[in-house]
Amino acid sequence: MGLVVVISLPLIFFCLLLGFGCYFLGKTRGRRDIQTNPQVYGAPAPPPGATISASSPPLFPHAKPDSSHNV
Repeated sequence: MGLVVVISLPLIFFCLLLGFGCYFLGKTRGRRDIQTNPQVYGAPAPPPGATISASSPPLFPHAKPDSSHNV
C-alpha cells in the first residue's frame, strides 16, 4: 500500500503542475496572438474590380415547381 502512495502522489502532483503550466502558457500565447492577429468575423470583402449589384436574382426559385401532372 505504501508503494502505491509513493508512486501515485508524485504522478498526481506532476499532472497538476503540467496542467497549470499548459493553462498559463496557453493563455499567455493566446493573448499575444490576438494582439498580433485579430480575428475578423463578417462577410468577406469582394475582390478588387468586382461590381456590386444590389438587385441580383436569386440562385434558386423560392417556390417548388408544380409536378401534379406526373401523378
